[in-house]
Amino acid sequence: MGKGRLEAFSDGVIAVIITIMVLELKPPHGPEPTELLPLLPTFLTYVLSFIYVGIYWANHHHFFHIIHKVSGGMLWANLHLLFWLSLVPFTTAWMGENHFTTWPVALYGVNLLASAVAYTILTVVSVRLHGPESEIARAVGRDKKGKISLVFYIIAIPMAFFSPMVSCACFAIVAAIWLVPDKRIERVLG
Repeated sequence: MGKGRLEAFSDGVIAVIITIMVLELKPPHGPEPTELLPLLPTFLTYVLSFIYVGIYWANHHHFFHIIHKVSGGMLWANLHLLFWLSLVPFTTAWMGENHFTTWPVALYGVNLLASAVAYTILTVVSVRLHGPESEIARAVGRDKKGKISLVFYIIAIPMAFFSPMVSCACFAIVAAIWLVPDKRIERVLG
């Protein structure tokens, strides 16, 4: 399989994920703007999740600019990533509808951690396939942002049992870290 099919499939799955998330946003039954206030937690959770899914899509897109071949291991690693991303609409809805309470926030954190681990596995499998001196190996490097993200998630999950809003702040910090464009691949491509 060429990388184009893998990219197209991934783009399609990610588009469906975003579509499912937006369909979870239910409008209020009344016409007054004040009726939007109870929906604020759901909307804020949607915004955070949209940013996360967008970050994964953008990084996946950049990542595959530097990939030259695809193996069976990469296909499975990519499916593993898409599995965890496909759960984002569920964890997003549960957290938003329950106004950032302990268990929904903890599960959302587990979902984010599992997605990050899956993306890490995809990069490791890709580097192994292309070799330690490959462009992809140089671009991934030590992956400081990825490791920092994992640490934040590992802290945020148990923190949900003490202060769910601190956990949510950790999730927002990780999203902010990744919103700063990652130039590793552009540097390697020149």
